[in-house]
Amino acid sequence: MNQGRSMAIRWGLVLCIFAGIGSLIWLALPEAPASVQQGDYLTEFTLPDVQGAMQSLPKGEVLLLNFWATWCPPCRREIPSMARLYDKYAPRGLNIVAVSVDQRRDDLVSFMQEYRMPFQVLHDADSAVSRQYGVFRYPESFLIGRDGKVIRHLIGAVDWMSEPILRTIDGMLGEAARATDGVKRGDDKAEQG
Repeated sequence: MNQGRSMAIRWGLVLCIFAGIGSLIWLALPEAPASVQQGDYLTEFTLPDVQGAMQSLPKGEVLLLNFWATWCPPCRREIPSMARLYDKYAPRGLNIVAVSVDQRRDDLVSFMQEYRMPFQVLHDADSAVSRQYGVFRYPESFLIGRDGKVIRHLIGAVDWMSEPILRTIDGMLGEAARATDGVKRGDDKAEQG
């Protein structure tokens, strides 16, 4: 009986030691980045385009900000519908910025040529901006209003030509047009007065 009790105490101590070590490791882990969510304001950044020129995000525009990679099958599936969305809505003011987290620029350039991406593509080779946004699942997208506020945060591949997405973008562009018209009408009244 004494030997069984002694063995139980030893196992209890071993478990306590492992639990303590596990707790220390857990506490030492870095905090997960805070992700940008619906209702948050856009976080500014500058990244190189595929030619190496540093680019910032456009301001005062309706924006689709997409984080993706060439090695990501869902990303590859959604790019064609994103290109069609851009073709349809760019004349009305939609801007698309696709941020690639590929490490090799050559992979990115080849992919862009193959898929004929008509919108701006930036290169986040070290994933610093992706981490800043809390992005770690690809693709991940943000629909951003003219005021810089995130309207929708979408995780996973999206059919950008689906009816719910088109309604959302129509609404965002409609609000942008109404805001612009209101400014113009105000200017007209000032000129008349």
